[in-house]
Amino acid sequence: MSRRRRAVKRQVLADPKYHNPLATRFINCLMKQGKKSTAEQIFYSAIDMVTGRSDQQGLDVFLKAVENCKPMVITKSRRVGSQTLQVPLEVRPEERTTRSIKWLIRYARERSERTMAERLANELIAAANGEGGAIRARDDVHRMAEANKAFAHYRF
Repeated sequence: MSRRRRAVKRQVLADPKYHNPLATRFINCLMKQGKKSTAEQIFYSAIDMVTGRSDQQGLDVFLKAVENCKPMVITKSRRVGSQTLQVPLEVRPEERTTRSIKWLIRYARERSERTMAERLANELIAAANGEGGAIRARDDVHRMAEANKAFAHYRF
């Protein structure tokens, strides 16, 4: 992290198919080893699968899944005296979206379906319905923050 000045946030361009900047961010996080076209194929085929399996549009399910997974609070470690405390902090909006995207991708990769597009489609449907690994991760973070709210006055 630079000590001189804050890094300038670059504007993310909208993706070519849905014209949605959040979809571009998701594709960029999904990408491995610079293979963006592969990541785009996975994402678009997953959205098509979601459209086929549910009565809603695939992009709407995706947006709802990302929104459902966003954490409100997180805990950060803070040394106070000789002990390390988990201090609950509110999450910035940009960070909330980032964590939500990363959890969706992580838990989609851990699923047992055959292709990554199927895994991602099923994880998006589960997250939009309020279940699945990414929702469990958000609930665990919220539970941890709730358990440690007595240390909230140590915020920094």
